[in-house]
Amino acid sequence: MKHRRIPKRRAVIAGAGAMALAAAALTLQNANAAPTEPQPHTLSVNSAGKLANTLTSALKSDAAGSYYDAKAKKLVVNVVNKAAVEQVRDAGAEAKVVEHTLAQLKQARTTLKDKATIPGTSWSVDPRANKVVVTADSSVKGSRMATLNKVAKSLGDKVEVKRSAGKFSTFLAGGDAIWGGGGRCSLGFNVVKDGQPYFLTAGHCTESIKSWSDSQGGDEIGANEGSDFPGNDYGLVKYTKDVAHPSEVNLYNGDSQAISKAGEATVGQKVTRSGSTTQVHDGEVTGLDATVNYQEGSVSGLIQTNVCAEPGDSGGALFAGDTALGLTSGGSGDCSSGGETFFQPVPEALEAYGAKIG
Repeated sequence: MKHRRIPKRRAVIAGAGAMALAAAALTLQNANAAPTEPQPHTLSVNSAGKLANTLTSALKSDAAGSYYDAKAKKLVVNVVNKAAVEQVRDAGAEAKVVEHTLAQLKQARTTLKDKATIPGTSWSVDPRANKVVVTADSSVKGSRMATLNKVAKSLGDKVEVKRSAGKFSTFLAGGDAIWGGGGRCSLGFNVVKDGQPYFLTAGHCTESIKSWSDSQGGDEIGANEGSDFPGNDYGLVKYTKDVAHPSEVNLYNGDSQAISKAGEATVGQKVTRSGSTTQVHDGEVTGLDATVNYQEGSVSGLIQTNVCAEPGDSGGALFAGDTALGLTSGGSGDCSSGGETFFQPVPEALEAYGAKIG
C-alpha cells in the first residue's frame, strides 16, 4: 500500500495544533491545582521576636508559643487550631498545629509550683515540644523524686521529666571579676540611673556581698544600691570611685562587644555569655519564663540556655550582638561536661531600678 505524504505545511500546522492542545491541557491542570502555601520569611532574630509578639497578641488563646529556627532563619508559631494557620502564614511565619494551649501549660506549671517545689528542680515551657520540661538534678532522690514523678504523671503528656548529672546552684564562688567579702562574681552590664553610673549583677551576689572591688582585697569601686533574691535574681551597684565604665562586655581576647540596648530573648536564639571564671562561651536559648528551685529559694521568669557556666560567673553578661539579654543566675554542670544555665532577664532589672543601658 502506498502511503500518502502529508504536505510540509500541513505537518507544521498539525504539530502546532498538538502543541496548542498540550498547552491547553497544562493550563487547565494548573488551574485545578491547589494554590501554593506562603513560604516563611527569612528573618533576623530581632525581627522574629517582634513578629512573635505581634502574632501572640493577635491570636490570643489560639497561640501556643513560638521559637526561632536559627538554621532556616524563620519563626515557628504554635497554634491550637487550623483556623489560625493561614493568619500565621500570611504574616510570614511557619505555623505548627499543637495539642496544648499556653493556658494548659501554665496550669501545669502552677501545679508543679504548688505540689513539687523541690530544691534541685527546674521547669520551663519548651515550645518545640509543646510541653513543660522538668529537670531534676542529682540531689533529688528517694521520696522527693517519687513526689516529683507522681505530680508529673498526674499532668499527663503536658509534662516531661529529665535528669541532670550536676546540681543546681547559684554561681557565687567566692564579664570582669568583681570581689567583696571573700567572694567573687562577675559584672553584668554598666547602666545609668539619674545620670549616675551603676552596674547590674546577680541578686544572690548582692545579697551576700555589700561592697565591691575590681581586684581581690582592693579598694572599693562600688556599693549596693538594690538587691532582689530569691524570687528574682538581680542587684544594682553604684560606682563610688571614678573608674572607667564603658557600655561593653569583655570578650577575653583583647577585644570587647559594645552594648547599646537591652532586649528580650527568643527560644532558638544564638547567644554568648561572658564571665570571670570561664570567660566567653556560646550556646542557644532553650526556654523562657523558667523557674529554678535553688537551695536558697525559688527564682522565676528566667532565661534557660545550654550555655555552660561555673562558680564566679554569676552576674555575668548574656548578650546577642550589641543587645543585653540576661545576668548569669545559676544552673548545673560546668564547662567540661556542659549543663543548663539560667539568666535573669535584663529588661526586668532595668525597669525595677529605673535604669538604662549606657
